[in-house]
Amino acid sequence: LPPPAHLCLLTLLSPPLSSAAPISPAEPISQAYILALYMQKNTSMLLQTYLQYQGSPFSDPGFSAPELQLSSLPPATAFFKTWRALDDGERLSLAQGAFLALTQHLQLVKDDQSDLNPGSPILLAQLGTARLRAQGLLGNMAAIMTALGLPMPPEEDTLGLVAFGASAFERKCRGYVVTREYGHWTDRAVRDLALLKAKYPA
Repeated sequence: LPPPAHLCLLTLLSPPLSSAAPISPAEPISQAYILALYMQKNTSMLLQTYLQYQGSPFSDPGFSAPELQLSSLPPATAFFKTWRALDDGERLSLAQGAFLALTQHLQLVKDDQSDLNPGSPILLAQLGTARLRAQGLLGNMAAIMTALGLPMPPEEDTLGLVAFGASAFERKCRGYVVTREYGHWTDRAVRDLALLKAKYPA
């Protein structure tokens, strides 16, 4: 039997069911940007506190060793032209990979310092806070990628094999590189997010 005329009319007049509205990337970008700016204000304090507790040569005035690097931690430096030409997915994937690595490295450094400097609660607290903030920024970046419909990079064990027999000096050098690169990557994240903020205004 054909349906009653009033049901046919209702069917014609009813709007089609709309799918859920896409999430705007502006809000997670703004949240990430605010957090990155807050982190940026504290990175130099973390590095200076770290150096202060390591003794000479680390605590010597003006200490700097840019040649020290870790193969398990990507450097934040990049050619400006290359960095500026990155698309959204590349930019966020690189930042996510770096901060994932930093969360793992900061835990290692905190463990090292618990052994090398057990009487340094201020340093240990700052390392723990830095790790939590890096994890928070990771979460914000994941939200941005979801809002933009970008694939999430796989979570990896960036540390790999750790030499547990490393000397105290080697562990101090490792911690120096990690706290230094934490600052550099935070500076880069602020620039990355500023570009995204301009591209996707609220």
